[in-house]
Amino acid sequence: MMSGPNSSAPTIVIFGASGDLTKRKLVPALYNLFRKGRIPPATRVVGFARSDLSHDVFRQQMREGIQQFSGQYDESVWSAFAANLYYLPGNPSTLDDYHKLDALARELEGGQPAGRLFYLSTPPTLYADIVARLGQAAMADESKAWRRIIIEKPFGHDLLSARELNRCIHAAFAEHQAYRIDHYLGKETVQNVSVFRFANAIFEPVWNRNYIDCAQISVLEEVVVGRRAGYYDSAGVLRDIFQNHLLQLLALIAMEPPAALTADLLRNEKVKVLSAVRPIAPGTLRDHIVHAQYRSYRDEPNVAPKSQTPTFAALKLYVDNWRWHGVPFYLRSGKALSERKTHIAVQFKCPPVSLFALKSDQKLAPNILAMEIQPNEGIHLSFQAKKPDAGIAMQTVNFDFHYAEAFGDGVIPEAYERLILDALQGDASLFTRSDEIELSWGLVDPILNGLSQNTAPPTEFYEEGSTGPTGADRLLAQDGFAWIN
Repeated sequence: MMSGPNSSAPTIVIFGASGDLTKRKLVPALYNLFRKGRIPPATRVVGFARSDLSHDVFRQQMREGIQQFSGQYDESVWSAFAANLYYLPGNPSTLDDYHKLDALARELEGGQPAGRLFYLSTPPTLYADIVARLGQAAMADESKAWRRIIIEKPFGHDLLSARELNRCIHAAFAEHQAYRIDHYLGKETVQNVSVFRFANAIFEPVWNRNYIDCAQISVLEEVVVGRRAGYYDSAGVLRDIFQNHLLQLLALIAMEPPAALTADLLRNEKVKVLSAVRPIAPGTLRDHIVHAQYRSYRDEPNVAPKSQTPTFAALKLYVDNWRWHGVPFYLRSGKALSERKTHIAVQFKCPPVSLFALKSDQKLAPNILAMEIQPNEGIHLSFQAKKPDAGIAMQTVNFDFHYAEAFGDGVIPEAYERLILDALQGDASLFTRSDEIELSWGLVDPILNGLSQNTAPPTEFYEEGSTGPTGADRLLAQDGFAWIN
């Protein structure tokens, strides 16, 4: 007989459990939650995929993943965790296999009502099938216990497909049961954006168009597309990063304070920001976007020889509300760059008149607030100070905060730990709602259409290991700004 009943312990079902994400991220995150006592000891984890594996073979594969990726492998903890780790081979499109899955879950739950969390770690082409079969098998029914589903990105390929996927989900699950995951929102440093803004009264009075000149959000990667080339050539950087990560970060730094930190109120404020982002008219694309490829991209396996898919883009957006009217938000992301970095930088306006003598070629440097999301997590504030023994000469200096120094190395958990735990607890604050998804696609779709119809500037090229195309610098220079690194 398998593990006994425990009505307080949930059952977690991972679809696509033989894939890389499960081994590298999901099961190590669940193991760490188990190790920290964050989930009930009897929590059951069931892997479901086409691969014909036994419970023991699946456990061995997951053990290897935990040893390699969890950072905290302990044999005794593993033994206790593995006792509730199971696997069922099945076809995600075959209804009979869902009845088998339901029967296995009921057996593991000892016939007692238990909450279930379904995690879609499969190719996006299977999402609609899995959701429909769960509905047909009555596995989304909450009459006896809660049922929730986590859907990985990408959520749709464009606005039309995102709407259709939302329709499929809502045919089986209510909106409160659907958790659309963006792992960036689970990062400790991203969550700290809200804490920084709303728990420190000194910043709120200046967090607006009267004091801020521009805001910049960068997601930079050193890696080339590599093994993801087949997927990437049909997606590109705008679908892969801008539609989700970058627009979510923009919403966090631009939103109004919610009345309370509840999921609906928090997401309502993000929706207001996305609704206020000025759409880019087709005829103005050349003034708002730069798109480029690293030179060897078309030589990657599974990339079309004449591919126009961008591996880098820089975008200028405006949020047309009272707080932000006229303030440009610059977003950029790319692969094969000189460094790996994700950061948010806010540039404040300079004083209207300088009281200090400056050389003819010298300008007063603006104050800059930079929030480093990864890899050197922290916050940096630059300001002007007098240089000692030099008259009234000034120099830019910094206040620095680093997570590693303040809290110790290794304290920042994987984003998936926080997100899975929140889903188990029914807290959707860090997950995207259906209207957020559709608004984001509504902003990105016209840009993608412009690229495909050649109403945007032509594709630029940049060298691997560089800072990106020169056009990205020109995009800011035309407004009198430069990228903050």
